[in-house]
Amino acid sequence: MSAAETQAAGNGEPERGPVRPGGLLDMLNVASVVLDGRGRIVLWSPQAEELFGYTADEALGRYAARLMVHERHIGLVGELFEDVMRTGQSWAGGFPIRRKDGTTRLVEFRNMRLLDDRGDVYALGLAADQSTVRRLEHDVALSERMVHQSPIGLAVLDTGLRFVSVNPALERLSGVPAEGHEGRMLREVLPLLDPDVVEEALRDVLTSGDPVIDRTVVGRTPADPDAEHTWSLSLYRLDDSLGNVLGIALSLTDITEQHRAAVEAENARRRLALIADASARIGTTLELERTACELAEVAVPALADVAAVDLLDAVVEGRRSTLGPAEAAVIRALAVRPDDGGDATRAADRPGGIAWYGPDRLVTECVRTGKAVLVPRVKDDDLPRIARSPEAAVMLSRAGLHSYLAVPLIARGEILGALDLKRTRNPEPFDEDDVLLARELAARAAVQIDNARWYQNARSTALTLQRSLLPSHPPVTAGLEVASHYQPAGSTSEVGGDWFDVIPLEGDKTALVVGDVMGSGISAAATMGLLRTATTTLASLDLDPSLLLEQLDKATAATEHSIATCVYAVHDPRQRRCLIANAGHLPPVRIRPGRAPELLDLPTGVPLGVGGVEFATVTVDFEPGDELVLYTDGLVETRSHSLDERLERLLSLLEGAPERPLEEVCQELLETLYEPDNHDDVAVLIARARDLA
Repeated sequence: MSAAETQAAGNGEPERGPVRPGGLLDMLNVASVVLDGRGRIVLWSPQAEELFGYTADEALGRYAARLMVHERHIGLVGELFEDVMRTGQSWAGGFPIRRKDGTTRLVEFRNMRLLDDRGDVYALGLAADQSTVRRLEHDVALSERMVHQSPIGLAVLDTGLRFVSVNPALERLSGVPAEGHEGRMLREVLPLLDPDVVEEALRDVLTSGDPVIDRTVVGRTPADPDAEHTWSLSLYRLDDSLGNVLGIALSLTDITEQHRAAVEAENARRRLALIADASARIGTTLELERTACELAEVAVPALADVAAVDLLDAVVEGRRSTLGPAEAAVIRALAVRPDDGGDATRAADRPGGIAWYGPDRLVTECVRTGKAVLVPRVKDDDLPRIARSPEAAVMLSRAGLHSYLAVPLIARGEILGALDLKRTRNPEPFDEDDVLLARELAARAAVQIDNARWYQNARSTALTLQRSLLPSHPPVTAGLEVASHYQPAGSTSEVGGDWFDVIPLEGDKTALVVGDVMGSGISAAATMGLLRTATTTLASLDLDPSLLLEQLDKATAATEHSIATCVYAVHDPRQRRCLIANAGHLPPVRIRPGRAPELLDLPTGVPLGVGGVEFATVTVDFEPGDELVLYTDGLVETRSHSLDERLERLLSLLEGAPERPLEEVCQELLETLYEPDNHDDVAVLIARARDLA
């Protein structure tokens, strides 16, 4: 069909001008034969020549019965011919004919009487091969049955994209009867089925001939106007055997349930992936704030647009907290994501801040009851129960908050706080599946948060204990200028048992001590305190350093499973020397003006607590201006470098130290050598000899 013809058909106007013939008659190959009143052949078509095998010259003028019919059927054929000619009633049926080559073929006949303008009577015979006719009849019957009985909605549209016919299934799916479709376009019948998209696809198929298979379309129909359905749409161009475009065949299948099942399966997969992701990402450290941030980062944007992790303040402080029906919740915010400065983020409590939420607030209800609180569709009167203040409620409204969910953080039977979730950009409201997912995330994260909380409390206790046992400022002693620094372990490990001390002695002498109790936590800090007290007491007896270490060894052995290293030095400014004994500790560094820093060559000894081994005292010169650097292994030991490398690095940093303030030297050593993720404490003690006043 030409473009003009297609346009005319689309406008509902009759087609004008020559139109290419269809191919159905060609498929039937109908033969035409005209007989006069006596039964002689007067017209003979090319199709008749093909069907019977006689040329026109051979057939014209001959009696048809004798040419085309076997002798035994001539009488019957004559009777049928006379009956048609006499009554004018047509006759149709199957009949065996004889071909020129002597073979017999079953032919479907239709005979009818003709009259010309002079009143003469003729007979028109139309004949086609019976097997071809039967095959076409079967195809038509099959097509008709399939179309009418198919559960798939089927329709034929003309080249103007108007409905020509629809099957009963499409009537049921659309809710529009067949007569409501015919002659109308899809947008007129089903305006809620995304007509622009569908009609564009129809035009593409009509132009290109390429089919559209199983395209998903979402919309509503008069059959179920209150529910959105999902449809599978297929389109095929219809061409006849001669290549004429007849129109388009459309099939429509309701796949709402399959689509819903696929969506649910995808959601389940997404939930499992999110839970697996949470297991890997939450709890990578024992830092409370970091663990809370990890939970919020997992929740956004996979589950919510804004997530906040809040703990009860009493829980953070290490106390159990239960709320009565009329009690407010004192909340400490730990994390908010995303931290983009938008209204929804600014409406949340700032991390580290403390807020009071009244008993009517939803987060209070969540931490009081230990149950999830879900508001699928947030209304204006819900905002005051969600927001921390009227100003925050305005910001949440401006941000477009439309759905809210809070789930409790529960670990070991204790309610720690809540995971607060909001949706502003995601158009879907929270549902029960989201509640289950949020509860699973909260349950997994709560254990990690609880571990971090107890670790932080234990570490804070140990650190407080250790700091209370260490001297806040080294005492001023005769003949020495002293600086010290203590650096607790990185936040991923517990506090250790490193210590230092400066002890004034009689005769202007001073004892310098640096030690390290193996282990960490409160136990190590307590052992450190015991050894420091014992060292101070023994130092007052003016014992030789080796003898003092022997006594400390006995004291350490008396404590259960305790081992420590220690360097004990006594400075005598009058003799300008130091007496030093070592119990398994790293050697001190002596710095002398004009000379390179050196590690003192001392007998290493064994750690305190091993028992049964004597210690040795070494005497080294210590003139005014000389410096002695004592330190614990946390300053120089790392996992990525050898100890010799690190000691060489220490010596290079101490070059030129006699000209610098001791506090500055301490600071440089820590800033340069101490690594942030160090799992050990560090104690540094530097003493510089000076003249007695």
